[in-house]
Amino acid sequence: MFYENGFQKVEFQDPADVYVINTCSVTENADKKCRKIVKEALKHSPGAFVAIIGCYAQLKPEEIATIPGVDAVLGASEKFKLLDLITSFDKKEKPVIYNQPIEKASDYYCSYSMNDRTRTFLKVQDGCDYSCTFCTIPLARGASRSDTVENIVKAATEIAASEVKEIVLTGVNIGDYGIIQGTRSVRFLDLVKALDAVDGIDRFRISSIEPNLLSDDIIQTVAVSKRFVPHFHIPLQSGSNKILKLMRRRYQRELYADRVKAIKTLMPDACIGVDVIVGFPGESKDDFLDTYQFLTELDISYLHVFTYSERDNTPAAEMENPVSAKDRAERSKMLHILSEKKRRLFYESQLKKEKRVLWESDVENGLMFGFTENYVKVSQAYDPALVNEIQHIHLKEFDEADTVRAVPASLVF
Repeated sequence: MFYENGFQKVEFQDPADVYVINTCSVTENADKKCRKIVKEALKHSPGAFVAIIGCYAQLKPEEIATIPGVDAVLGASEKFKLLDLITSFDKKEKPVIYNQPIEKASDYYCSYSMNDRTRTFLKVQDGCDYSCTFCTIPLARGASRSDTVENIVKAATEIAASEVKEIVLTGVNIGDYGIIQGTRSVRFLDLVKALDAVDGIDRFRISSIEPNLLSDDIIQTVAVSKRFVPHFHIPLQSGSNKILKLMRRRYQRELYADRVKAIKTLMPDACIGVDVIVGFPGESKDDFLDTYQFLTELDISYLHVFTYSERDNTPAAEMENPVSAKDRAERSKMLHILSEKKRRLFYESQLKKEKRVLWESDVENGLMFGFTENYVKVSQAYDPALVNEIQHIHLKEFDEADTVRAVPASLVF
């Protein structure tokens, strides 16, 4: 929208007329981080207009308005109307706040990332109708809503024209895709099938999908897909059914194990990532060890470990038996170590196999890096001609960068 209004994007540290800072409510210290970034922005461009948007802006607009240098705060239903609501980007004596109740956030805006030659993130869904006790997302993003299949296919076709090779599908609760203007019109499976027919994109990757929404039909479709890669990121949050119930998750661990088994049966080389929260209120030592053992036995590839932190206006923040900071830290450390073991075991299982890698532009110590279709990070000597190219490679051995060294498959006899 800024491009369409004559603006040009510059790097953060370069002189700018306007800074738009997108905030999060999932990570800790949102207030501290926001203050720091505003201060940094004004250090580079003292007269710049500063607008704050995102989840934190929806949840605590008055708090953000007290940050020195902030000129505008826009909530979830207003952030895409910034250029309509702000008629002048001159500094304000007092911040203006545009923040309606979250129930007003009902419109859907198609968007995708730009200026990355290798991959693009395409949003297909927003909001969430779930009520997990630890989460503020429904309060910050509103009800579940989606774009039409036709609009998403159109966006994917536009992306293909830019020579991007991979699209990552994103959303707040992507498996709940299909609610359009308050009515469920289609399913996520319908979108997957439609995108699988888009020419010009080599890969589609699903960012994250709830286990109870990852149906056999979706798994089977990905298994035979021309473009969807064998990589799934599936939030678990806890391996204890007691804790899952306290979290108000919509499954028990038996269903999660079944989803992993279904994937590995059809796609033995599939990469499976897992989100886990440690230190949730009421999580005893035995509950944590139950989670640890469950994850140890699961055929998964890596973990994203989150240490529980209290969030205002969530039921979990009022629950009894909070876990001490020391125990939270120790449990997090244990799962990070387990994650490294899982990743290495997965990588070892892929050695001596042939895969297809999409090479990226990053260079470090003369090496270039990329990811296989099943998300193994690989490296080889830098060759500028291979950037943004997909190459058949042979996974040879581990290197010092804890990646897998690749050689062209054509050189292996």
